[in-house]
Amino acid sequence: MNQLVRPPRLAPGARVAVVAPSGPVPEERLQAGLDILRGWDLDPVVAPHVLGRHRELGYLAGTDEQRAADLRSAWCDPSVAAVLCARGGYGAQRMVDLLDWDAMRAAGPKVFTGFSDVTVLHQAFATRLGLVTLYGPAAAGVDFLKNAGTQEHLRATLFEPESVRTVTAVPPGGTALVPGRARGVTLGGCLSLLASDLGTPHAHPGARGGLLLMEDVGESPYRLDRYLTQLLRTGWLDGAAGIVLGSWAACGPYGELRAVFADRLGGLGVPVVEEFGFGHGEGALTMPLGVQAELDAEAGTLTLDEPALS
Repeated sequence: MNQLVRPPRLAPGARVAVVAPSGPVPEERLQAGLDILRGWDLDPVVAPHVLGRHRELGYLAGTDEQRAADLRSAWCDPSVAAVLCARGGYGAQRMVDLLDWDAMRAAGPKVFTGFSDVTVLHQAFATRLGLVTLYGPAAAGVDFLKNAGTQEHLRATLFEPESVRTVTAVPPGGTALVPGRARGVTLGGCLSLLASDLGTPHAHPGARGGLLLMEDVGESPYRLDRYLTQLLRTGWLDGAAGIVLGSWAACGPYGELRAVFADRLGGLGVPVVEEFGFGHGEGALTMPLGVQAELDAEAGTLTLDEPALS
């Protein structure tokens, strides 16, 4: 797995576009997120359908075509330095095939952030555009709006990426399920989306040579077992160099989850660190995808060879 192209970091005054490729966004949360971005001396612009809602399918922020057009237009706007997803939810899988990848590639590299359902787009940006992306908080996400640590880690990654080249697990997490060190290129995201994206045109063909990041929300232990088993049976986990497990909010007692992870991942023979502190939990870290890094499972650190952004 190869290191991807690092987009330029942001500078004060940069214009950033907020899009909603998946679920609808409450207006009050959007406005609160925009206020935070303006406080960072950014110039946020809101895509036309961020506050939209599909007429029949209320879990979508507008039609698939509208959501795809918003993302494509924002990405291809030369005045926009970054595209930030307002939230996750569901719907990225429905619109990813409608994007004009040739036009987006021609627009050049820029920052892309989001998490959860946006996993589908992170994979596509890696395989279609060859770009490093940021698996981090949503611009209108509850944790982002309320948690100063989450805000600061994203801000530092965007503006001063060399200051967060070593990402350290949020205490008291970051313990070694399987001890050891490993090197590889980071990939991954939300486990259920990684499983449901298998075999599609934009998904990573596998985790070979990579440091795999995984987290999820609201999935019971047997469902997490199902997703991991699917990844194992397809060979997608073959050759993974190491695994970084994030938060598992509302997924059940952690002892039960830990037993699943040990059973399904322990046999891979690679370092596995648990409760690293990214994803749907409180105080979520921003995790770069597509960068060469070293995992130290016992220390609970992920050290990037280079800053995530250039």
